[in-house]
Amino acid sequence: MRTATTIEVSDNARQTMDFVVEAENLGLDLCWVAEEWGSDAPSVLGYLAARTDRILLGSGIIQLGTRTPVAIGQAALTLADLSGGRFLLGLGASGPQVIEGLHGVRFAHPLGRMRETVQILRQVFAGEKVAFSGKEFQIPLPGEARPMRLSKAANPDIPIYLATLSPRMLELTGEIADGWIGTSFVPEGAHAYFDHLDTGLAASGRTRADLDICQGAEIALFDDEDRMREHIRGRRAELAFSIGGMGSAGTNFYNAAYGRQGWSEVTGEIRDRWQAGDRDGAAALVSDEMVLATTLIGTEQMVRARLRVWAEAGVDTVRLYPAGETLDDKLTTLGRALELVTEVG
Repeated sequence: MRTATTIEVSDNARQTMDFVVEAENLGLDLCWVAEEWGSDAPSVLGYLAARTDRILLGSGIIQLGTRTPVAIGQAALTLADLSGGRFLLGLGASGPQVIEGLHGVRFAHPLGRMRETVQILRQVFAGEKVAFSGKEFQIPLPGEARPMRLSKAANPDIPIYLATLSPRMLELTGEIADGWIGTSFVPEGAHAYFDHLDTGLAASGRTRADLDICQGAEIALFDDEDRMREHIRGRRAELAFSIGGMGSAGTNFYNAAYGRQGWSEVTGEIRDRWQAGDRDGAAALVSDEMVLATTLIGTEQMVRARLRVWAEAGVDTVRLYPAGETLDDKLTTLGRALELVTEVG
């Protein structure tokens, strides 16, 4: 498996940049940069392109609706150039809370917008004049304008990864993407994702070997079981937030994803309690076993075994979020994690 991480720099930007530089020195293969509702991804990626030499750099993710497809293409071509060909473009639809609540852009038709955005990006990357007439985008608009091409050199080899969760979005990922940035992953329930990815792959005449499966989780290593259990208890609220608080009361793709992977008996109640303001009650419904199923937390023996489960489930690239209070703590955890991934093979 390749190794990756994801960063976001709303806080402690300098320390986060130092973490990436040191992670490259440790041998990490790929760093994704998130933007969510904090800092933007392209600015950080440009900075990292100048401070690193080998590590791959990806937008994880640029959110549809925050930029036009051509503006996304401009950023991607620029970052691929600045990084010497080390850039991967990660795209995601985000959700209505961020897109409508923060950016004031309609979230409607994310499936169509994603498909058409990728089609337009392929034109941009190929150096073609951009001419597109779809349900969501029309370029150029009717009138005096004529199709244009960017003045930057073409680069059709920029990989496009999609961050998707819903069945139809997963099928689209298998059909048109080079990689899948997944989350909310329970390897024992991975068929809830892979069945749909495989349907999309088959529709485009491809196989799983043509799609990089990139999944991530926190990694924390312990040699003391009491400390491990204490750490797990602290993660219950975070998982409860993903299940109950990510998005709105009516639209939470994470909740639905966990439900499809075998937790449907509890995901609805966690959401209801969280949305009602009972955060402690929501967290109390999250068991230690649920935390362990979605993370790489445990003794080295436990995590090594868990990494094998991830590999056997079909994960090609594992995103590692190393636990630790300080930069040194996180780098120590990451260094040992990279060794464990190498041991697993």
